Amino acid sequence: MLLSLQLGSLIGPAYACGCGAMISGRQTHVSVDRETSVVDWDGRTEQIVMRLIVRGDAADAAWIMPVPHRASVELGDRALFSELETLTAPVPATRHHFWPRSGDWPFTGSGDGADASAPSEAAPPVTVVGREQLGPFDVARLAATDPEALQTWLKQKYFELPDRLATALQPYVDQKWEYVAVRLAPRDEDALLLGELDPLRLRFASSRLVYPMRLSKLASTPQSLGLYVLAAHRMEPGGPIGGEAPRVTYAEKFTPSASPATSTEAIRKLAAGRPVFITAIEQSFPRPELIDGDHELHAAAADTSYRTMTYRGELLTVGGVPAWVLTVLGAVLVAAVAALSVSRSRRRRPVPPPPPVTVPPPLA
Repeated sequence: MLLSLQLGSLIGPAYACGCGAMISGRQTHVSVDRETSVVDWDGRTEQIVMRLIVRGDAADAAWIMPVPHRASVELGDRALFSELETLTAPVPATRHHFWPRSGDWPFTGSGDGADASAPSEAAPPVTVVGREQLGPFDVARLAATDPEALQTWLKQKYFELPDRLATALQPYVDQKWEYVAVRLAPRDEDALLLGELDPLRLRFASSRLVYPMRLSKLASTPQSLGLYVLAAHRMEPGGPIGGEAPRVTYAEKFTPSASPATSTEAIRKLAAGRPVFITAIEQSFPRPELIDGDHELHAAAADTSYRTMTYRGELLTVGGVPAWVLTVLGAVLVAAVAALSVSRSRRRRPVPPPPPVTVPPPLA
């Protein structure tokens, strides 16, 4: 049972994340601990699957995300994220170091060193293109030509927004984008909005791969973005859009026939069984107010594979003995042998006879 937001309640500042903006009542707080998004694009249709882990003291909240075209919305598959996390996990590797570090003998004695209704004619139009209830989500899909009209409709339907969020929506209104507005609440009406929410899956037509980010500039704390991108080629953002340089942490071709169906079923389903190049991208936004656009991703110059390596430092040993110990002992032994050799050579060297004594001639 969904809990309604109280009519006329005062709304506090929006919490913006890479996926849109989340808001709760002024007397309550909700924040996103972790956001992960999966974006699938076949050149004509884009799908975004979002998983949010939230915390706070709110019993319900509202969330809005702009989309470039009319979207269908349904619940996503939780298994999709665990499959991708497993597939793209860093590869463990070992790097040996010669000299002992913290954790190595003799310092600790161990050998280990582990180094996302029809409008009225008297007002700017807002069109409701669909409304569904999906698990804990009350979803409204909207089209609007004026951000103020959109804000008014949302307030009337308990999706109340702060004024600065309506202003932030203006670029999307100018581009004639549509919106997905969601009210969310726990399944248990006595519980708070905590933990991992059911994933939502949005699907819309798009001739370009775009991930909305503008609303994140409303955030008051540093933001981070994690994206899994499924497309025909390795994809990369066109620019940092006000954040640090995006980092590719994984890039690899995924062929369904070459991967066990039991471990990648959700990935196969999202990609409709077609081969895709999976690119994992991480980006930080230390100053979200500098965000100046949406991410537009395009094919990289080459489909170069990449795997993140996680290195574990390990002390170099020979037969279980630290190599540095053997080296030091060897050096000491060599020095001792050299010193002994020098000493012996000195003892064996013959002693030359003293020079003859010349008697001076007698004085006259």
